[in-house]
Amino acid sequence: MKKILLIDDEERMLDLLSMYLSMAGYACYKSTSGIKGLEMLKREKIDLVLLDAMMPEMDGWETCIKIREFSDVPVIIVTARHETEDIVKGLSIGADDYITKPFDEKELLARIEAILRRVNKHAYVECNGLLWDEERYVLVYNGQTLVVTPKEFSLIGTLMKNPNKVLTRELLISTLWSEDTETEGRTIDSHIRNVREKLRGVAFPVEKHLKTVWGIGYKWEQ
Repeated sequence: MKKILLIDDEERMLDLLSMYLSMAGYACYKSTSGIKGLEMLKREKIDLVLLDAMMPEMDGWETCIKIREFSDVPVIIVTARHETEDIVKGLSIGADDYITKPFDEKELLARIEAILRRVNKHAYVECNGLLWDEERYVLVYNGQTLVVTPKEFSLIGTLMKNPNKVLTRELLISTLWSEDTETEGRTIDSHIRNVREKLRGVAFPVEKHLKTVWGIGYKWEQ
């Protein structure tokens, strides 16, 4: 059963959403603040967060930013505003989708199902003892779990899922961030250095697999 974390300062809305989503087969966790929601997200294995934008103390925008500091869990922001600026803001800080109040319950359910279908395509890649497991969100080498950031995890996964292909810095940026980001190639280079150091730290032969293609990008050799 998929777990959904509902974060909204209005308890009535929490109860209504929980009732509807529970009837659709989801297990619902409820939080009346962003701060409590973050604590719950760190304790529980949550599959998706439904996050209200307008909350006191810590609003949905700040909560989403905090979530992205430690988790890639899908986030749908709920807002009462239809302004394009709000929508763009939510997507730019890491939200996966948005829905505006008042919304149709069937539309909300469809959006949730669409996101979960996309993110739950299990990815499992292994190379020379190094295991990248997207579903369990772990990177393991010979029984040693590597501590990596979400961007580092996505970066090495993208390379390992495309063995022997040269991936340009521009492609990696658009894959890990977005096409309109102002992120530069130096950022990719920095992440690559960090990944290499962490792999060397567990004695993985990274020089044999992670190659620099000078002036272009990087590739993973099987």
